Amino acid sequence: MFLENIKQKALKKQNLTFEECVRVIEFPNEDILLLLNAAYDVRKKFVGNTVQVQLLKNIKSGKCSEDCHYCSQSSISQADIEKYPLKPLEEIYNNAKIAKENKAIRYCMAMSSVKYSDKTIDVLANSIKKIKEDIGIELCCSLGFLTPEQAIKLKKAGLDRVNHNLNTSKDYYPSICTTHKYEQRVANIKLCQDTGLEICSGGIIGQGESKEDIISMFLELKQINPNSIPLNFLIPVKGTPFENKSTGLNPLYCLKILCLARFMFPDKDIRAAGGREYHLRSLQPLALYAANSIFVSGYLTTDGQSIPEGLKMVEDMGFDIEIEGSD
Repeated sequence: MFLENIKQKALKKQNLTFEECVRVIEFPNEDILLLLNAAYDVRKKFVGNTVQVQLLKNIKSGKCSEDCHYCSQSSISQADIEKYPLKPLEEIYNNAKIAKENKAIRYCMAMSSVKYSDKTIDVLANSIKKIKEDIGIELCCSLGFLTPEQAIKLKKAGLDRVNHNLNTSKDYYPSICTTHKYEQRVANIKLCQDTGLEICSGGIIGQGESKEDIISMFLELKQINPNSIPLNFLIPVKGTPFENKSTGLNPLYCLKILCLARFMFPDKDIRAAGGREYHLRSLQPLALYAANSIFVSGYLTTDGQSIPEGLKMVEDMGFDIEIEGSD
């Protein structure tokens, strides 16, 4: 009865109570297929039987001034990663072509650092304009804090979407970052929304947060109303403060979080993002019953599922690849 009530509320876009959210996360492991089936019924009604495949690439790596404890690119990270300034137009352009040729609906670019010079934004805007004119793929950029003028410039150049994650709940945020505040992230998202940019905003699960923190983050995301919600699962990277972090994650727990996201955001794009390969392991394909979006070809500084493997997983599960312009 509980599961049917949850599904019906989601199908009617009604809000779950906090207690109902807790019960979803604590749903019996032996009944996980029932939970996934309910999530799929909601998924199918609002976003169909398709999967959005997206290609994510770092276009500026490392040397960030912030102390985000999970991040290998932060100022306090000793992780052995490649560090480089903004990549040249040719390389950014070629990766966009690869994304388009491999059925990706969106090419996602990530830039380390919290603030950027106007010169850097000008170079990025020129790359965006060239890609939109020649390739025509949807573009998202994962950015730090923008000025209103910079956001407008990127929007005019053709940028469709900005990624800026909340990462965790407001209360738990000081445990993962001290160099800027949660409120600054929310303000930056609002600035981008006011410019007309779509918003991609989600979080990282497994940083030591409680079930209540996850639910609080979801409730805070409901206030933001992003277009897509990427859910990452922490990979403790050697050289970061979280390298020995006990994530408390297992495949069934991760699936429950994805199901909860679908019930709370029935008509949004839910992405099984970074760390899904690491934590979902053999149950990874089941994520598609709740999530309708994935990254392929790796993440910012960690490897992931290859493009052929990702496309094959979608095909094997009986889903269709969503292409730009499709309903």
